[in-house]
Order: sequence, then structure tokens, then C-alpha cells
Amino acid sequence: QVQLVESGGGLVQVGGSLRLSCAASGNLFGLGAWGWYRQAPEKQRELVATISPINNTNYADSVKGRFTISRDNAKKTVDLQMNSLKPEDTAVYYCWAYMGRVYWGQGTQVTVSS
Repeated sequence: QVQLVESGGGLVQVGGSLRLSCAASGNLFGLGAWGWYRQAPEKQRELVATISPINNTNYADSVKGRFTISRDNAKKTVDLQMNSLKPEDTAVYYCWAYMGRVYWGQGTQVTVSS
């Protein structure tokens, strides 16, 4: 069984930065694809960024150049560095993993105030 636990959310002003971290349990970390999704109020959950087992990354157009996803296989963590935050980045951010099946974290709130 794999469990994902996010941390690092909070309140930040426009233009500020936050770093989200996802800690994983289980023994398949290095074999999986990982990522971050987000869901704003009354909107569908959307992909933010993903990273493959060989560190290929993919980003939503709305966050390219501002967000960076990274993974540490030894620590079993996946981080999302978010810079130049905008009010439209306000959402609950979910850690995601695919290792034979999809796993989700419980989510962490990010609020960007103007």
C-alpha cells in the first residue's frame, strides 16, 4: 500500500513563493511517475506538473517558467517549487502517483492573496 502525504501549503502574497513536498511510503517510489494536480473552487481538478521515473517533466502552460517539479528517490519525496505566484494559483494541491494504479494524497491548500 502506498500513502502520499503533502506538506508546505499556506497563504502567500502575489509574487511570492511556496514549496510543496509529497512524502511517500512503500517500496515502488523509484518506479513510478509522480505529479501535482490542483483543484480550485467550483473547477475541475487539473494537472500542474508531472515527472517520470527518468526525470522527464511536463508542465501545464499556466505554470511553465514559474513552477519546478523535482524528485528525490532516496528520500521518497516529490517537491513542487512555486515562484511568482498569482491569485489564480489558489487551489488545493494534490500529490499524484502512478505505480500500476493511481494514488492521491489528501491535498494541501495554497492561497495567493492580492
